[in-house]
Amino acid sequence: MEQIILIVHVLAALAIIGLILVQQGKGADMGASFGAGASQTLFGSSGSGNVLTRATAILATLFFATSLALAYVAKDRSGIDEDIIDVPVLEESREVAPVPSDELPVAPESDMPAGPESDIPQ
Repeated sequence: MEQIILIVHVLAALAIIGLILVQQGKGADMGASFGAGASQTLFGSSGSGNVLTRATAILATLFFATSLALAYVAKDRSGIDEDIIDVPVLEESREVAPVPSDELPVAPESDMPAGPESDIPQ
């Protein structure tokens, strides 16, 4: 069953890619819109969708349905019967790591003498 859903899923994805690449973009009629007054222009109304846009919508719905079906099959196959809501919360640890000493680290002193104009502000 999973293989059939996976094959339909891959075929739907490839068909969606093909249909989207075949369709003409909205900007393709832009040159005609400023002089010819075409019915399907960039700024005008595009009317109802044609066969390609309807087929793309149907294939997209099929793609989402097969995605959900594959997720359901994967959940059943994992053997986990608990939902994320039913999982108990882990207890928080309030332990503080011990500090080895209260002294701050000190940088070693430099052999270079400080000049009259130091870069360190006073």
